[in-house]
Amino acid sequence: MAKKMFALGMCIILILQLSACSRENKKIDKYVTKMDTVMHITAYGSNASEAIEAAYQRVDEIEKMASTSISTSDICKINQGAGKEYVKVHPEIIKIIKTSIEYSKLSSGAFDITVSPLISLWGIGTKSENIPTDSKIKVKLPLVGFNNISINYKDNSVKLMKTGMAIDLGGIAKGFTADEVVKVLKKYGVKSAIINLGGSSIYTLGEKPDKALWSVGIRHPRKEKNDGFIGIFKMGESALSTSGDYERFFIKDNKRYHHILNPSTGYPADAGVMSDSIVIDSSVPDCNMLADILTKVTFVAGVDKGFKIIDSLHGISCMAVTTDYKIYKSSKWKTQVDNLSSDYKVVK
Repeated sequence: MAKKMFALGMCIILILQLSACSRENKKIDKYVTKMDTVMHITAYGSNASEAIEAAYQRVDEIEKMASTSISTSDICKINQGAGKEYVKVHPEIIKIIKTSIEYSKLSSGAFDITVSPLISLWGIGTKSENIPTDSKIKVKLPLVGFNNISINYKDNSVKLMKTGMAIDLGGIAKGFTADEVVKVLKKYGVKSAIINLGGSSIYTLGEKPDKALWSVGIRHPRKEKNDGFIGIFKMGESALSTSGDYERFFIKDNKRYHHILNPSTGYPADAGVMSDSIVIDSSVPDCNMLADILTKVTFVAGVDKGFKIIDSLHGISCMAVTTDYKIYKSSKWKTQVDNLSSDYKVVK
């Protein structure tokens, strides 16, 4: 009888262990459309479902503050007050703008959130996309300049110093949002997840339940979506951001006009880069936001200037694909890349 009770007890312990293991490895997937893009979060664990719901609620909160298409957002209020007044905003917006200015200075203006008047002029990705005349671009260029953003830290207010100026957080908002989503998932005890905010901002949290590295496909810049990859990045916990000339563009007279504008010239960036990917170690604060910014920096500045900036920063590396079908890797690049496309030649 005692042996039977012992055996029964062992079975109960085993069942409980298996049940706990099953809950820990429970996988939840959810796709949504927010911030004008399709987002996808996969999380593992007993609280995964609740964590994802809370994460998407946080995305909504940020969008209401940072969107240029929601008239009540902080960004719209700042733009409406351009040249007239300081506008009090949420602390999160102050943080985003402050960080933007810091990296605008570091990159000598290759990244600049005041490029919004030029974005509106080109209209790329909208029904009104066009090639504006040189004279129209010259009229807008004086309105572009991060030095004309003033922040009053005492009361969390912002003023654009020239009438007609406007800011657009399209080059940083998803990265900031990814950082916030990570915080939410961790708050709910999620230790394993992959966050994909539209393909341009990705974060791999912890490790997969099977202990394997995460696999992230980097889109081939000259093939249709899901029709080919540059390669497959094998990643531990880290932030990844990719920028390219293939998401929003139009072609006229055999020339590609894409949405990543050079703030200095007013035209689509033409530094020989068609795609670049930034990988940042999870130990770096605000890693997703910085990755989002730095992909634009490298894309606009080009490989030589961009890599000098990347190499000067801790825990950050870059792989760039150029228009002559070559692949360059920054000096600290360590990410394993599998199934590299034969269309490209690795230079370094």
